[in-house]
Amino acid sequence: MAVLNVTLYPDEPLLAVAEPIHSITPKIVKLASDMFDTMIEYEGVGLAGPQVGVAKRIFVLCEPEQARQMCLINPVIVESEGRETGEEGCLSLPGIYADVPRATQLRVQALNEKGEAMDFWAEGLLARIIQHELDHLNGVIFLDRVDLLTRQDKLLEWDANRDRYVQTVKEQ
Repeated sequence: MAVLNVTLYPDEPLLAVAEPIHSITPKIVKLASDMFDTMIEYEGVGLAGPQVGVAKRIFVLCEPEQARQMCLINPVIVESEGRETGEEGCLSLPGIYADVPRATQLRVQALNEKGEAMDFWAEGLLARIIQHELDHLNGVIFLDRVDLLTRQDKLLEWDANRDRYVQTVKEQ
């Protein structure tokens, strides 16, 4: 059980495409466990490998409506439906929030931390979390999904307040 350091925007490897995981080793299982601990410590609902400095295609989530925890390895969205805009934040950009358009339903395929294949439909908040975390695996942050003016405003807000957010994170 360990709480990992959260990588803050724009530090590496947040802006790079993460590499696939070729085998589920004890190191990957420990990483997943540590990522769950970190996500819970920072009161997040999702956390991707790049957010803890690991450029691998893995993320964990806790969907609060169902109190369901999941680890997804090498996830792929096979189908998506619907569209809605909702507020998002990010542990790598603490204190920054924006309304982001996302699909409302997804069919997802992935492996879990035991190496078992998963194929399921997600909707609502679970679908939003999966899309947000999958974006991290592709080097995309949620602000890349908003209009240009909102993105510029939010990045200026981040630049102006990053030092304060970094200090707050260190104190936790």
